[in-house]
Amino acid sequence: MTDKPNDSSKADGSALPEQGASAAGRPVTSPFDSPTTQMRKPDPKDIPRTDEDLGLDPGDEVPNASTAEKGRADSGEDYGYATIPPASAASAGTVRLQHRNREARRGTLDLGLFVLRLVVGYTFIYHGLQKLTGWFHGNGLDGTKTMMESGGWDYPSLSTALVIAGELGGGILLVIGLATPLAAGAVLATILNAWMWKQGMIPGFQYNSSTPTGVELDSVLAGSALAIILTGPGRWSFDRTRGWATRPAYGSFVVVVLAIAAAILTFWFLHGGNPLKGIGPFS
Repeated sequence: MTDKPNDSSKADGSALPEQGASAAGRPVTSPFDSPTTQMRKPDPKDIPRTDEDLGLDPGDEVPNASTAEKGRADSGEDYGYATIPPASAASAGTVRLQHRNREARRGTLDLGLFVLRLVVGYTFIYHGLQKLTGWFHGNGLDGTKTMMESGGWDYPSLSTALVIAGELGGGILLVIGLATPLAAGAVLATILNAWMWKQGMIPGFQYNSSTPTGVELDSVLAGSALAIILTGPGRWSFDRTRGWATRPAYGSFVVVVLAIAAAILTFWFLHGGNPLKGIGPFS
């Protein structure tokens, strides 16, 4: 039997350097083997100094960055990686992000708008149920028609239907915060009609609660409905995903104008007369 050839010998019989040793006989080490081991200082002869050492032809021209960029622009070649935005654009994005974060902190604003909607909405629901069902010591449907007819409304059935729809429907939508601009607009038009009706009964500005035709409560409710239109219902509402819930814009002014126009036209068509009689230049 013949022995297997030794792995550490070459084909010509010369011995290979042992594992872990260099050809010069020095052991091969790494700075990672021992943190305290210092790397061997490179031999100056091993550092390439000429184009021939680098493998370059002395006649070749090394392109610089501007030449390479110009060549890519001429050939229509785009970068294969995302470019870093300028410092100004990055700073602008940071400012916008910080601005959005500040807008997200609304404090108790949404809670305050929710309370305002509850108070105004339930007030109109209360009066609407009085007129429709007679609850809460109300007149009921027939009593409301009689009241409208005796108050000078030409079409008492239509007037009764409009006032109940505005108070009850608008109040419910205000409480839940659904279609808030339209709901607040309907409530505003309804209460403006009541304001003009009471004010037209007695000349002069009857801004008190002791007079049966005083418009103090109506003025407060009209101002509250106007505030809801201009501020939006807030995030505690079914409209929380809508733009008008937290950031109402020019559309709010359109709703206000339409509500005032609807109140004036309804009063002029169904009642008539001058509701501002005895006030300032309307005396």
